[in-house]
Amino acid sequence: MSEHFGTLSDGTPVHRWTLERAGVRVRVLSYGGIVQSAEVPDREGRTADVVLGFAGLDGYLAHPEPYLGALVGRYANRIAHARFPLDGRTYALAPNNAPNSLHGGEQGFDKRVWEAEPVEHGVRLSRVSPSGEEGFPGRLEISATYTLDASGALRIAYEAITDAPTVVNLTNHSYFNLAGSGNAGGHELRLAASRYTPVDADLIPDGGPAEVAGTRFDFRTTRKTGDGYDHNFVLDKGVTDTPVEAAELHDPASGRVLTVATTEPGIQVYTADHLGEPFAPGEGIALETQHFPDSPNRPDFPSTVLRPGGVYRSETVYGFSAR
Repeated sequence: MSEHFGTLSDGTPVHRWTLERAGVRVRVLSYGGIVQSAEVPDREGRTADVVLGFAGLDGYLAHPEPYLGALVGRYANRIAHARFPLDGRTYALAPNNAPNSLHGGEQGFDKRVWEAEPVEHGVRLSRVSPSGEEGFPGRLEISATYTLDASGALRIAYEAITDAPTVVNLTNHSYFNLAGSGNAGGHELRLAASRYTPVDADLIPDGGPAEVAGTRFDFRTTRKTGDGYDHNFVLDKGVTDTPVEAAELHDPASGRVLTVATTEPGIQVYTADHLGEPFAPGEGIALETQHFPDSPNRPDFPSTVLRPGGVYRSETVYGFSAR
């Protein structure tokens, strides 16, 4: 089911799609592919919205920087010094997170209106990113399909093709608060990740992956998240053809549980320490399934290169339950 959600200054309409199944209700916007809300029950059957979002379009336009719930691309996370080499040529990007490029540049996928069409139990968003958009080579045809399965899990499946070599790394940037309000630092997190990527002062990977054992990055056994995290965790499973469970987030007070299964090799855990008004620091936790930051400049990392004739595919499943 879709409804009018607002209009951009150039007259472009924005629509909101409501997906509902198995007691879960998710709302998705054609603007930015944003997951505006996800209403799920707690252990007592009481429903709350567990995703940070704005009630109206104006909120997203006025506060784009947190990327609340957005579909992020062409390249999620950071590319060092806003440039990368590919096939003997260096491509320059917008240094919107100076000196680096972040989440696709000044006008990334999160700030675009996507074409929307209904599919069974969901909605399919699509757009064409022209060659040169935000400095990235290749005309990229992208789709992102949001569906609810029989258990009420939200499945996001991405596909893309290109007419020239390029790099692609897509994710969803929802901030989860399983309590529905307050600080999320008391949530408990488990990650199937024995390594993480240490970063420098600009949050660019510094050296190769490091072992989490004996550090504050060890979430192999469930424990409280706290704060101070904006790091990529290297999932033990690596890249997979189908989603494999890699993370579990639990709110002890409400009993709500979020599981994250993905085909991606990494998850960026961001404890939202820099969230500003109208939200508070630490009010949500982002679990961004992805390839690693700065992969286009790191041949030792899993490749994000897409070539003509190939198909980019990525899938992540967010499962909701309570205990």
